[in-house]
Amino acid sequence: MIRRVLIVDDDRDTCGLLARLFDRQCEVATAYGGQQALESLERSVPDLILLDIRMPGMDGCEVCRRMRRLLNGRNVQIIMVSACSSETEQLRAFDAGADDYLVKPIDSQELKSRARLHFRLLDAVEEAAAVRREITRHHADLHRMVEQRARELAETKDVAVMALAEVAESRDQGTGEHLIRMRTYSQILAETLRADSPYADQIDDKFLEDLHRSSPLHDIGKVGISDAILLKPDRLTAEEFEIVKQHTVIGANILEQAVFHSPHGDFLAMAAVIARFHHERFDGDGYPAGLMGEEIPLVARIVTVADVFDAITSERPYKPAYPADAARAMITADSGKHFDPVVVDAFQRSFDQIVRVRERHQDRMPVLMGAMSFVEFGNLEEQAMVLAEAT
Repeated sequence: MIRRVLIVDDDRDTCGLLARLFDRQCEVATAYGGQQALESLERSVPDLILLDIRMPGMDGCEVCRRMRRLLNGRNVQIIMVSACSSETEQLRAFDAGADDYLVKPIDSQELKSRARLHFRLLDAVEEAAAVRREITRHHADLHRMVEQRARELAETKDVAVMALAEVAESRDQGTGEHLIRMRTYSQILAETLRADSPYADQIDDKFLEDLHRSSPLHDIGKVGISDAILLKPDRLTAEEFEIVKQHTVIGANILEQAVFHSPHGDFLAMAAVIARFHHERFDGDGYPAGLMGEEIPLVARIVTVADVFDAITSERPYKPAYPADAARAMITADSGKHFDPVVVDAFQRSFDQIVRVRERHQDRMPVLMGAMSFVEFGNLEEQAMVLAEAT
């Protein structure tokens, strides 16, 4: 592709010298002052402009400002050139809209290198623009089919989210059934709260939709924890537990980056909140931020109850599955300490529905028990230990 260069200088000899540096690779035009440059720009838009600052009449900075108005956002690189460089002048040049700044006498190799750099930048911008145009065209095609494809696209998104979530679950012998259960438990709790609770006005259709998609990603940060710790069959040391705690921050950071790079992944913002705060406790003794009460986002308080119930009633390397009634008793006993009492109340009211979900989605494969396998526990101290391990 032939690049076009416009050289603007009131000195004809300087224009000729600079033109000769480009004449083999580029199409070169010259202008001997600001007015000529503006008139040239109206006839043909170059890719690169070399613009002298010190010119009689209209100086280079004023020319640059007017050029930017004429170009109206078009991607043209402007290199300002000055024989009397100063920091103040450079700031004026950049403030006027210059992309680069060179000092006379100009080194020919430096100028060529700068020009190549700007041309590569233009190539990259043009390629990105072409990709954006193609994406826009593709989106326009999709828009024409959006009504008939909406359900299919939503299901595909759910499958992708579940597949991603299962990557994390598989790291510590979790199962896809766990993800289905805790997603459904969370949905039941949110719907119960919406129907009758002080939080009803915070839960709308979008809240429920985003919760359905985002809750399975609560432990995605486990991908950043080593197998030696995550799969350890013994109880973790204090140092190891501190490392495990980092899965909340890791997961939130992963999801927040996804939100930043995706204009259509707004549900991932809720997923990031859940990932970061689902191990907070209502009494402030949780992690990673030690939030208390309603400082903890509502969606995290909901998922916490769902996740802990499923953890207690599921087999783990260090414990057997507890009956649903025993899990309910543990969660109820921790109302106001670990759990939001309003969410626990919704859990109590929807308990039969939650148990039916549990029965429909039992784990298909047993979890291999490790060295710390537990047998039956009956006393409160042992139950408290199970609850702590589950969270």
